[in-house]
Amino acid sequence: MILLLVLLTLTVLITLALVLYFRLAPRIGGDPTGDRLARIRALSNFRDGRLHNLEPTDMNMPFTTMLKVMWTMLRGSKGREPERAIPVVSFDREAWERIPDHEVGIAWFGHSCVLLKIDGITFLTDPVFGERASTFTFAGPKRFAYTEHMRVSMLPPVDVVLLSHDHYDHLCYETIYGLVVLRMSGAAHDRPNRKLRFITALGVGAHLEKWGVDPARITELAWWQQAEVGPVKVTLTPTRHFTGRGLTNRFSTLWGAFALQGARKRIFFGADSGYTATFKEVGERFGPFDLALLECGAYSEHWAQIHMFPEETAQAALDLKARVLMPIHWGKFALGLHPWKEPIERIHQVPEHARPPLLTPRIGGILAAIDPARSERWWEPLA
Repeated sequence: MILLLVLLTLTVLITLALVLYFRLAPRIGGDPTGDRLARIRALSNFRDGRLHNLEPTDMNMPFTTMLKVMWTMLRGSKGREPERAIPVVSFDREAWERIPDHEVGIAWFGHSCVLLKIDGITFLTDPVFGERASTFTFAGPKRFAYTEHMRVSMLPPVDVVLLSHDHYDHLCYETIYGLVVLRMSGAAHDRPNRKLRFITALGVGAHLEKWGVDPARITELAWWQQAEVGPVKVTLTPTRHFTGRGLTNRFSTLWGAFALQGARKRIFFGADSGYTATFKEVGERFGPFDLALLECGAYSEHWAQIHMFPEETAQAALDLKARVLMPIHWGKFALGLHPWKEPIERIHQVPEHARPPLLTPRIGGILAAIDPARSERWWEPLA
């Protein structure tokens, strides 16, 4: 009887602690309210109290399968993470700033974080420089060991941060806090970036405002809506995914990808998505694209409709009419059950007639042109 009471008390205390954590911890973010919530509820894909994908998307997983997946992720398995630190290139901020406005600049920091320069405008996509892509600071997916990790203080002046959705591996509290507190104020002997702007999927602004971002700096877009940044048109396009950072707010904010139309070049940042017919529509409306940045990792047959397999990534690039494909969403976190190198190896195995040329730069390295000849198979000698 006493043991039962102790267990019951512990269960109540743990439950209370979790509820309080999800209510009070800053990294959870905020929920849409007021006009923002009204905009979300007015969307055509909002019904039954939540947002929906354009295509029927099954995310149900049998309980026994869920337990097996969780156990695999907790105990780990051979090859899911690199055995030693991934050698990266130290980011050269001065070299970045020397890239002429008429060229395209590209620097990849692993996963979905890419620095892009188009027509002299510098974009930063889904930046995650924190140690974990997780609800908690002490548990959850931890970044791979790199010889050097990118930090906010190492960035050049950024004009726009693009945020595709609010999952922890795409929206990082520590990174946003660093951008807001350090870069905007000019703290830590860094150059202030007081013109920094955030363009996000509708609803993500609730998290940013809770973290101290001035609402005047935030532009939230619904699907197919457009914003202009100098000569670059930015359009949020639909993807096949979902959102949520808390216990009860799944599908409460929008998700999407970004089509960037510059005066000279067009780039598609695909973020997260299962394979969808929308890629072909985007290609027809905004293509051809000089470069498509598409997810290539964290896939599984258990969630096959919300993340693409590498072969689907290749087809999506063709649908988008992309001249060059750069695989992203790999190389930093073990978010799937597959070996860490499998995504990039599988997409190289797709016949060349069934995909565009691949661009695979070293992490941290700078490219001043969309040139597949600058690719390196840097992962091959690593275990």
